[in-house]
Amino acid sequence: MAVLETIPVLLSSSSSSSSFLDTSTVIALTVFFALLCACIIIGHLLEENRWANESITALLLGLCCGVVVLLITKFQSSRILVFSEDLFFLYLLPPIIFNAGFQVKKKQFFKNFTTILLFGVVGTVISFCLISLGAYLLFKRIGVTSLDIQDYLAVGAILSATDSVCTLQVLNQDETPLLYSIVFGEGVVNDATSIVLFNAVQSLDVSNIDLLTALKLLGTFLYLLFTSTALGIAAGLISAYIIKTLYFGRHSTDREVALMMLMAYLSYMLAELLNLSGILTIFFCGIVMSHYTWHNVTESSRVTTKHAFATISFIAETFIFLYVGMDALDIDKWKSSKASPGTFISVSSTLFALVLVGRAAFVFPIANITNCIKKRPSTKIELRKQFIIWWAGLMRGAVTIALSYNQFANSDKTLTEDSALMITSTIIVVLFSTVVFGSITKPLIEAMLLRNAKPAHSDATDIPSLDDLQILFLENGDPSDQGGSNEPVRRKGSLSLLISNPTSTVHYFWRKFDDKFMRPIFGGRGFVPFVPSSPTSAADPQTS
Repeated sequence: MAVLETIPVLLSSSSSSSSFLDTSTVIALTVFFALLCACIIIGHLLEENRWANESITALLLGLCCGVVVLLITKFQSSRILVFSEDLFFLYLLPPIIFNAGFQVKKKQFFKNFTTILLFGVVGTVISFCLISLGAYLLFKRIGVTSLDIQDYLAVGAILSATDSVCTLQVLNQDETPLLYSIVFGEGVVNDATSIVLFNAVQSLDVSNIDLLTALKLLGTFLYLLFTSTALGIAAGLISAYIIKTLYFGRHSTDREVALMMLMAYLSYMLAELLNLSGILTIFFCGIVMSHYTWHNVTESSRVTTKHAFATISFIAETFIFLYVGMDALDIDKWKSSKASPGTFISVSSTLFALVLVGRAAFVFPIANITNCIKKRPSTKIELRKQFIIWWAGLMRGAVTIALSYNQFANSDKTLTEDSALMITSTIIVVLFSTVVFGSITKPLIEAMLLRNAKPAHSDATDIPSLDDLQILFLENGDPSDQGGSNEPVRRKGSLSLLISNPTSTVHYFWRKFDDKFMRPIFGGRGFVPFVPSSPTSAADPQTS
């Protein structure tokens, strides 16, 4: 857990308290809960404002609170809550990623899964290489000379991690389903890839880098990708089978909800215990639970879980941005760097420029390559959407700060001036990208996409495409599409269908496999849980 520290001035009046509770902990939590309430109220008042959202509000409130603490302590300390990687990765990030997987529109997500993997894996590697190379070439000219090769590689991995949390705030999957699925899906895979690259850099022998080392790194990543995904799917299927088989709802709906929450969190902890990617694991666990487990619980539990997961995720998101905002004014780090304002601006501007170039270097080429492969115009990513994908992915968040602390503050060596400078410069990049790009993304989408949207075209994820229907007719040999002709329909082979319409074909055969083999065992849509009476009316607080 994070260490809670409160300013001495606030403690002096309560030092004689006989309570067994730590006064500093109580004060720190009181301040944070008050700020969380303020964020919710302000967020509600700014709901219709296209320039603001809860993440920016929380970040600015955290900064304001840090300034107040600095003034009270006469610039001696700004700490109410010390930034802790454990608090972030073990308690705050899992519910956010799980809820995103639980609420994501699965058909839209898997329709763009190839594009998501290309952006999230190949794109992250390209960005990592360019940022690392750029930092190595430019930092020495600025005056940052004490960093070694491993530090430059770590900088590339740190700044390659996009902020998937902020993406949830600025993109709407109902208004822009294609952009949301690509940018957020890329963010999840990107975070996992960045963390894998970062961990690989930590254990890398920089004095002996060759082709074999690169192949080992690739093998490690593929192993983590597939095993982490498989663990998440397995956890989701086990929860679905248990709830379907044991009928928890006949005795207590609370047990259903508790089991879903605990199984999801258990999958994340097992992934971390096995040195896998907890982010990928809990994301796919959320997808599987929404497909099977959620349909196996009672009606009241469905309502409860849907709102409970969203509420916990919302609180965790707000807490993270408060957390980052208050930690940004850690006066010790700023003093340790001993850098001039010009140096701060130079290093931060260089890092941010590298982020811009690194992202542009893969977004536009990969998007155009996928456009060449796709046949239907509705599935292609036009230039305006490519620009939005590039823009929305420029935000950096708590993952970036956590990795920066891990590299430059938690190492065995003492905190040098350049290490402190890298931490503070990273914080500047995070604050600037979140506030500036986060506030402009919504108006930009409205100006570039929503105003120019074609009302006649519908890309609803629940309506089958013409290709889906054509494949269904060909598979069943239905002659209705031949205008009543008695001529036999020429049936295509599965391989030719897969080559000509890969997404629709895979989806069609997956549905056949799912209906025939998976749903009878794990339940899902159409499964009716056995309960002696309807729990909805009995448990509805509005009727009691």
